[in-house]
Amino acid sequence: MGFSFGIMADSLRLPFAESLAKCRELGADGVQIYAVEGEMAPENQTAATIAEKRRLLADNGLIVSALCGDLGGHGFCLADENPHKIERSKRIVDLALEMGTKVVTTHIGVVPADVTCDRYKIMQEACNQLAEYAHTNGAWFAIETGPEPATRLRTFLDSLDGDGVGVNLDPANLVMVTGDDPVKAVTTLAPYIVHTHAKDGMMLKPSDPQVIYDSFAVGGIEGLFIGDYFVETPLGQGKVDFKNYLAALQSIGYNGFLTIEREVGDDPAADIKLAMDFLKSIV
Repeated sequence: MGFSFGIMADSLRLPFAESLAKCRELGADGVQIYAVEGEMAPENQTAATIAEKRRLLADNGLIVSALCGDLGGHGFCLADENPHKIERSKRIVDLALEMGTKVVTTHIGVVPADVTCDRYKIMQEACNQLAEYAHTNGAWFAIETGPEPATRLRTFLDSLDGDGVGVNLDPANLVMVTGDDPVKAVTTLAPYIVHTHAKDGMMLKPSDPQVIYDSFAVGGIEGLFIGDYFVETPLGQGKVDFKNYLAALQSIGYNGFLTIEREVGDDPAADIKLAMDFLKSIV
């Protein structure tokens, strides 16, 4: 069984119904959808709105590969913010299940190298609560790669008590921010990979991931002149070795979604079409 092809619907910057129609036109099997604000936020849903969204998905022949439940800020690094963020995250899991997916992706913050520091323990406690809720409901919180090397993330995941936290492997984030090898990351994180992003990019000069993600937390992408440090590129034009990366995914038995994400660019639909054609040409 081969991979499924997904599109981050929000990358198209279109209203919900229009984005689904465009994803169908571009040849997607499924979509990932942000579910933290606006018309997709859990608090804005009713049984009727969920039913309508599921109807639109079905009419377009699409399924939901995952919801994005990234609440921004510093992830789960700040103890005083975590109770609220954990409860919101649980509601996103509830919505995911109602939308027909078991995966919620999120950034949790930069996992510290020092496993004895307070922040490491704060993140562990939060992720243990998320893991318990997700596992109890047959779902996954999938931590997006990038803020730390894959080996450090693996150590963190192995330290958790429950089985409900996995990985959303984004190869471009590893290349752009940490300088890590996505091919090796597949093997390192193999037991935890439940969803992937198809994204490409290159590092321009080394940076401190903590500085990068702290800047995002405070001001979003505009909070740092990221063009000095890395650049996201169309698929096949960056430093991700997609041929060997996809072979590595196949070697561990992963046959889930390759979900195209395009966070920059003036014509995301054109870039996503290029990405879809590129992926299908090498799978």
